[in-house]
Amino acid sequence: MHGAADHEVTIVSLGSTAGLRAADAELCASLQRAGAAATVVSAHAPPPVRTLMLTDLAWARAARVGAKGALGVRARPHSVIYSTTTAALFWPVRGAIRFDAPAAANRPGWDGLWQRPLERKRVREASLLLPWSEGSMRGLPAELARDGRALVVPVPVEASAPRAPEGAPAPGAPDTAATRDIAALTYAANPRKKGLDRVLDAWRRVRAELRSLDGQELVIAGASERELRDAGWLEGGEDGVRVVGTLAPDEYRALLRRARVFVCAPRREDYGIAQLEALADGCMLVTTPAPGPYAALPLARALDPRLVADELASSLRAALEQPASDYGPRALEALAPFTRTAVDAVVARELLPRLARGGGLA
Repeated sequence: MHGAADHEVTIVSLGSTAGLRAADAELCASLQRAGAAATVVSAHAPPPVRTLMLTDLAWARAARVGAKGALGVRARPHSVIYSTTTAALFWPVRGAIRFDAPAAANRPGWDGLWQRPLERKRVREASLLLPWSEGSMRGLPAELARDGRALVVPVPVEASAPRAPEGAPAPGAPDTAATRDIAALTYAANPRKKGLDRVLDAWRRVRAELRSLDGQELVIAGASERELRDAGWLEGGEDGVRVVGTLAPDEYRALLRRARVFVCAPRREDYGIAQLEALADGCMLVTTPAPGPYAALPLARALDPRLVADELASSLRAALEQPASDYGPRALEALAPFTRTAVDAVVARELLPRLARGGGLA
């Protein structure tokens, strides 16, 4: 029998968002560092459609086409990981399923009418279940968490620049006070889901109350000013609000290193990679509680419970007026399970051996 180190793994990437694409690239790199011959096969984006039901149908079909084109007869042991339950719905062969949240949780009502029953069938057939977090299993049948097929494999998060040595601040380092020239940053690629209306309301209230915020800005990333205006989220130019649109990852992380606060009010959060990145780059996280497997939420509560509340304006005011002096170092400690080193250990010691033993194609 071949060892795990020479095992071939194909990741069928739905890739419908930048976050999913980045997560799949990270998993592939981690498998390669463990010695596997890992590759990513990306589905071709289908044309946009009007409903979530049809969107999932189009993406599931695209994932099947991509998988069929990539998977063939292999001379060596070979496994397939479908990234998201949507990618697995029409799978051509059985495999493992990796997911941030199932349709059972994030497609209620009519939005998931056909997806939920087929998803239940697929997760019962899967060779392995690879949730991003423990909370990702919510909504799936309870027995799945007890049958030994589930293995949590987080998406790794690292600081985007080295921290400055104590007493010797360096330009661009995420904990250098001089670089924190942005009061607050938010990410609004899906404005309603991310609660942009609540963020804007809280920012306007706090900025009107605090003279120290004169000349300071809330920066909105992830959506263009035209998109936000056309959808009614913004009306014309607004003093104290700047929209930077969709940025390359390096540009976005550079903004995080300049921001004092990352503020969000999600109506649902399936994982929250943006919030974890903000913590890694030295921002204080101000957020409302939200349903879903929100991985950063318990971290934020432990770091400073004042900054996690439904009353977002009060939390934002506390972060800007009375920041905890040791927030940054404690945030890095809290993120230890999410580092590449920690995730690589899970992949090398647990995931790859399990794939080699039982994750082969049926």
